Amino acid sequence: MYRILPITMLYLVILTFEVFSQNNENQLFIINKMQDYKKWLANKPDSGLLLLKTMVSPLFAEVPYEAKNNFTGQKLYNNHSFWVTKEAGEKLKLVQDSLKNLGLSLYFFDTYRPYVATVKMWKIVPDERYAANPANGSGHNRGVSVDVSLANLNTGKPLPMPTGFDNFTDTAHHTFMNLSDEVLQNRAILKGVMEFYGFKPLSTEWWHYSLPDSKRYPLLNLPFKKLRKLNSSL
Repeated sequence: MYRILPITMLYLVILTFEVFSQNNENQLFIINKMQDYKKWLANKPDSGLLLLKTMVSPLFAEVPYEAKNNFTGQKLYNNHSFWVTKEAGEKLKLVQDSLKNLGLSLYFFDTYRPYVATVKMWKIVPDERYAANPANGSGHNRGVSVDVSLANLNTGKPLPMPTGFDNFTDTAHHTFMNLSDEVLQNRAILKGVMEFYGFKPLSTEWWHYSLPDSKRYPLLNLPFKKLRKLNSSL
């Protein structure tokens, strides 16, 4: 009797720990299947992703993650297209319209990002100053974070900025000031207009902006191709 009791207690401790761990893991709600995404949209239709090109015009952009010449050294995206939530898209339209008055335009690098890409990025750069921890997910996975720069409205040519995209040095920080007046002004214009319309900057990346309270939106791990197929059927 006395020998069985400690073993039983140990088993209960182990079982309790396993259940606790599973519950913690399940707290990170990720939508992996289109059928689950459709169910989510049925209850919260305004939380779905929309094509950015339907809201922002002109749409100047490049997609570093569609090729291997990015910081991961691997191709992260297939059949890429730019997606954002309705809220983010409406605010980006206001940003774009304001910039047009200055002869400028937004220039996009990334918007919605499937969760699987966030996992791959973290394996390469496990540093929360520059990459989202998969344990929390990313605003990109929710469609409320964007990576942007400025471009000339007439030519679509990007303006000079502190660094190239995904430069993980202090030079990319908003507080870095050892830059030309032109670059400082461009960074300030982008930051000022993005903040005015409700986006929050990431202090370590001059290109990264997010809407606050991003957890109102679900983490998504849906491929671009399936999103386009669903969008065309609506």
